[in-house]
Amino acid sequence: MNRRRILSGLVLALTLTTGFIAGHAAADQPRMHAALEHLRAAKTELERADNDKGGHRARALELVNGAIAQVEEGMKFDRRH
Repeated sequence: MNRRRILSGLVLALTLTTGFIAGHAAADQPRMHAALEHLRAAKTELERADNDKGGHRARALELVNGAIAQVEEGMKFDRRH
């Protein structure tokens, strides 16, 4: 019985800690997280679009991938400084 309580308490503490860390990571840079979500959605739409755009769809996809990388790097930089 005592072991069960201890195990339940540890699981609860781990769950709360994980939730707190995940929530804090998203809350610390809400605009950057929103931008990242929009860029990823744009990437998905570009990937689904027909490939008959004279190379412009492919170039847009390259630029969106670059923008995603820059936003991620900016978020990492902000966390370190």
